[in-house]
Amino acid sequence: MGKRNKVSRLWAALVLIAGVAGQSHAGASCSPDQVQLRGDWGQARFSIELADDAAERAEGLMHRESMPQSAGMLFVYPEARDVGFWMKNTLIPLDIIFLDSTGTVARVHSNAIPGDLTPIMGGGDIKAVLEINGGLAKRLGIAPGTLLRHPAFEADSAAWKC
Repeated sequence: MGKRNKVSRLWAALVLIAGVAGQSHAGASCSPDQVQLRGDWGQARFSIELADDAAERAEGLMHRESMPQSAGMLFVYPEARDVGFWMKNTLIPLDIIFLDSTGTVARVHSNAIPGDLTPIMGGGDIKAVLEINGGLAKRLGIAPGTLLRHPAFEADSAAWKC
């Protein structure tokens, strides 16, 4: 691993330290205003806004000029489906993380371009989508196979149970 890559990962880990400080990952409880992610790269926690109805999902993160590094928005659908996003009226670059019905990352679209109307498709069987600041998923190592924990994923089917 090159020096620059090590520095980038260290920076990303330090940015999220506030999100994981004071919490035991193994016994941490689930909260509707937080998501936890884990993979072979480590663990992270984001404070999130939940978009779980049609109006909230339609508005998303539009018209926002900034977002804290340890924040995001979780879009949750009533059932798994084919999901697509675009960046209309979105002012900041975002990483769009598509999750299947078990809470496993199926696809990551990095650095979606603000204002771009090109559809960003997640594929079929998508239950939820996490949006975080652009470039952060790559810096942390979030990739397909990463697990996400949140109460929106039913206990009997969640890959990482609450």
